[in-house]
Parts: sequence; C-alpha cells; structure tokens
Amino acid sequence: MHVLVLGAAAGGGFPQWNCNCRLCHGVRQGTVDARARTQSSIAISSDGEQWLLCNASPDIRAQLAANPELHPRRVPRDSGISGVLLVDGQIDHATGLLSLREGCPFDVWCTPNVHQDLSSGFPLFRMLEHWQGGLTWHPIPVDGTHREASFEIPACPGLTFTAVALTSNAPPYSPRRGAPTPGDNIGLLVEDRRRGTRLFYAPGLGELDDGVRALLTRADCVLVDGTLWHDDELIAAGVGQSRGRDMGHLALAGEGGLLAELDVLPATTRRVLIHINNTNPILDEGSEERATLTRAGIEVAFDGMRLEV
Repeated sequence: MHVLVLGAAAGGGFPQWNCNCRLCHGVRQGTVDARARTQSSIAISSDGEQWLLCNASPDIRAQLAANPELHPRRVPRDSGISGVLLVDGQIDHATGLLSLREGCPFDVWCTPNVHQDLSSGFPLFRMLEHWQGGLTWHPIPVDGTHREASFEIPACPGLTFTAVALTSNAPPYSPRRGAPTPGDNIGLLVEDRRRGTRLFYAPGLGELDDGVRALLTRADCVLVDGTLWHDDELIAAGVGQSRGRDMGHLALAGEGGLLAELDVLPATTRRVLIHINNTNPILDEGSEERATLTRAGIEVAFDGMRLEV
C-alpha cells in the first residue's frame, strides 16, 4: 500500500495566514527550525497508479501540483485521482472538492451524516451538480454504534477499508455541533490483503474507546491526530478560546493524552502524527516537545512524506 501525505497541518495550515503566534511568526522570519505545511489530506493506492484521495483540503491544487503521481499523463484531461473519501465534513477536509469541479463526476465515499451536512449546511453536493453531474455518493456504512464496518473501493483493488465511528465533533455548520452522533467522524483501518499489512488513519480523534484501541493495535502504521500538545494550547497562545476537547481533538500530552495511548502499541508499530495545529510546539524541530517524540519513536508528518505499508 502506497500512502502520500499531501498536507500535514490542521485547518488554516502552517503558518496560518492571519496568525502571529510564536511559531507562525518564526517560520516566516526563519527563526524557528520548522517547515511550512498545507492542510491535511492523504492519498492511498494499491498499485501506484490509481489513487484514492482521503479528504480534499482547500490547498488541494498546490498539493496535486507537488505530487507527480497525481498529475494527468494518459489522455488530455486526466488525473491520478480515481475517487475521494471523506472521514468527516469539516471545512479543511471537504472544501477542496470545489477545486476539483473540472473533474466531475467524482465518486465520493462518506457516511450519511457527512453527506447530509454537505448537502444542507454546506451544500457541496448540491452545488457541484452543475458540473457534469457533480459528485456520486457512495455511503460508508455506520449502524448507529461504534462498531466496525468494512467495504471495498474499486480504485484500490486489493485493499479493504474498515470504518469505525470516532468520538470527536461535528462541523460548525452541522445541527449536531456539540452533540455529535456516530458517523460524524470516522477512522479508517486499511488492509492490504496481498501483503497482510494495515494502516490506521484518524486525523480527528477526540477520545479512544476499546474498539479504537483494538484497531490501533492491529495496524502496522498509525497516522493519527496530532493537533495539539496541550488541551488549552490555543488559549495559552492567545489565539482562541476553545480547548482541544471542545473541537474534538485529544491533546498529545498530559494524563490520558494520545502519547500515553501510542506508548502501549507494539514496538513494531510505526507511529506518525498528522493534522498538526500551527500552535503545536512539535512543529519546531528544535523544541523539547519534538525531542520527546523522537525519544518515543513517534514521527511528525510533513507535506510530501511517503509511506509504504
């Protein structure tokens, strides 16, 4: 299984266009040892030719340009993207669909909750009907619980996708904001049936239950939520009033944080953080927080990172 990290930052990217926090200021001035990142998205392929886009960020055009595997190369109008999967309906994961309008009709996999939000509060599905039929929806099965549901996608022959509902939060324009239900956010276990290897992908992870822990343990590589180091990070930086838990993101540090959860995974598990907020000190490669990750064997995703699972 081939995995391209198209973007590794949280919403707004890094540096965020209107942010003057220590890290954003430092990367602009070259005084912080950090690299810029676009908003999070990955692409998955079983053959290196057909790619499934997992989330479509507002930075999708620049991301496509930076990854030759996704360039047109067979016919005058073409793309390496053969489908799109959305793990939630958040702005930073769905808005890029508008920039893909010339390629419609697109096959899009998402849960009924996400389809509802993207047909009403932020009606991308309805807007894109005006471009060659728009988006063809393929439901990702969820049954109202946090149990697993497996399915396959033609663009990725040999891969099996298993979705699990996550505890996180619904988008601000959703009627379920602040009271999410199963299907607003999912994690994915992707299994390469030929190689017997598995990737677990969850860029938005508010808390872990036994079902999610079981999937993490089964994976050879986990690519998971690294949004914040501390739960009150935005408040401490003076750039917001929300805590991580309010936004549906489990902080890395502290009692019950994600670092403790990753620490108990098998030693052979590759652990990579994605969806990094611009305030998170792990972006500074010279920081003590980054050193803590290095000692724990945890990687920080960056734009252009390539994984073989």
